[in-house]
Amino acid sequence: MTCLLCDKPLHDQPTWQHFLGIQKDTSACPICFEKFERIDRIEQDDVLDSVHSLYAYNEVAREYLHQFKFMQDVALAKVFASPLRSVLNDSKKLIVPIPMHPINKIRRTFSQVDALLEAANIPYQSLLGKTTESVMGEKSRSERLAMTELFQVTADIPSNEAVYVLVDDIYTTGTTLRHAARALKQRGIHRVEAVTLFRPIREK
Repeated sequence: MTCLLCDKPLHDQPTWQHFLGIQKDTSACPICFEKFERIDRIEQDDVLDSVHSLYAYNEVAREYLHQFKFMQDVALAKVFASPLRSVLNDSKKLIVPIPMHPINKIRRTFSQVDALLEAANIPYQSLLGKTTESVMGEKSRSERLAMTELFQVTADIPSNEAVYVLVDDIYTTGTTLRHAARALKQRGIHRVEAVTLFRPIREK
């Protein structure tokens, strides 16, 4: 077995934790994985009750997302399976991935957020549909603020009393997550949280 990031042998030997199901097989070597900066940044705003970002969006993260999303290397979804599982494996919460527009999904061939959740064996509910093909990172701040709703609820809400957790690969301005949370809350959901894999760290 080789590291998905550097392609070098992992030399991963089975331990008693493997046999008991406590320790999961790794997909990246320690040297590669340590280059990702764990930040566990948690905050809230007027729409999102909590946003938990796991890693800093540094140069290594940028290269990872480029290879994963745009070079269509779907196997890389396994790299963060364990960290995502540790924060999302809660039977009391309903996991909702941020969706891609159908046209963009055809172009890319897969949804990166769905792939991350599936690699981590996290059950999820596809409740949202994206109403536009545009990407937030390509818009100016004024354009983002002027946009109408980006999402619509496309399925029945299982429970208004449950905690819903939106999942996305990266938090940039928060516009995408806030639009998604607003769509859910307009359907009577009381608490909407979010988890993202990456987030840029800006100097204050």
